[in-house]
Amino acid sequence: MVPPVDHVVTEEDAGSRLDVFAARCLQLSRSRAGRLIDAGSLLCNGVPVKRGHLVSQGDRVTATILDPAPTRHQPEAIPLGIVYEDADLLVINKPVGLVVHPAPGHPAGTLVNAVMAHVDDIEGVGEAGRPGIVHRLDRDTTGLLVVAKRESAYYDLQRQIQARTFRRTYTAIIWKVPSFLTATIDAPIGRHPSDRKRMAVLPDGHPGARSAVTEITLREALSPCALIEARLQTGRTHQIRVHLEYIGHPVVGDPTYRRGQPTTSNLDPVLRKHIADLRGQALHASHIDFAHPESGVPMAFEAPLPDPVSAALACLRLSHR
Repeated sequence: MVPPVDHVVTEEDAGSRLDVFAARCLQLSRSRAGRLIDAGSLLCNGVPVKRGHLVSQGDRVTATILDPAPTRHQPEAIPLGIVYEDADLLVINKPVGLVVHPAPGHPAGTLVNAVMAHVDDIEGVGEAGRPGIVHRLDRDTTGLLVVAKRESAYYDLQRQIQARTFRRTYTAIIWKVPSFLTATIDAPIGRHPSDRKRMAVLPDGHPGARSAVTEITLREALSPCALIEARLQTGRTHQIRVHLEYIGHPVVGDPTYRRGQPTTSNLDPVLRKHIADLRGQALHASHIDFAHPESGVPMAFEAPLPDPVSAALACLRLSHR
């Protein structure tokens, strides 16, 4: 049993099925949200309803209990770059190449396996199969990630994400110098219509599109690249990478979202080598701000750029002296 958690349906989510809305808000799989509804553990305006019930703006959806399932994942002694730890949470600086949770093709060797070896009794925290995971980073995106060690912490941090008071800022090297100093990219994202492994910007009203907003700030113009900061207002899969490709400034080193990337054979050989050494996109979760889930005290963390990204940035700066 965990304390009840309420979510109020916004105008954006009005008309969604209850199981879809609950899965989104509670960061659960849709099937697990459905099981909670069937068990009477998810209520709409205080009463049990069916999975397919359509929620309306202002409805109050309450999760009254948690129905954790065994993860069946094994603890593994994988180093964790722990930035901060207390009884409620961990803040980790994730390295490149580390998958956050087991999935098809990555059954082990993930951050979740490492966390299970570090934290006792974490299997029932959060979503089944992803114990403690409050938010995610792509495999080759580096930087700060928060893990909840207690149920109460997990739900409070999820509430902050929904309220957009859990702030995540990323640093990235992108191709080409943008014409703006600041910009807000407001473009809905969903599964690519022909490649299910990719995400894409979709037209408004598309049934698979979800609102996605990213704020971009230019920090340094370093032609043929630029250093930017990106702040998430929403947290869609691959959001920053998709949005930057959409505006014609893909992240340097991104193997998937690279439309608009120049031909690297024309680059300075030293810079070309630094880019090859990145092992993925030059995107780093550099800052994170939230309220401590137990005390409410504001917390802020910063992680320096990983060495390969720093080296590429130094090379760009040197060429502009």
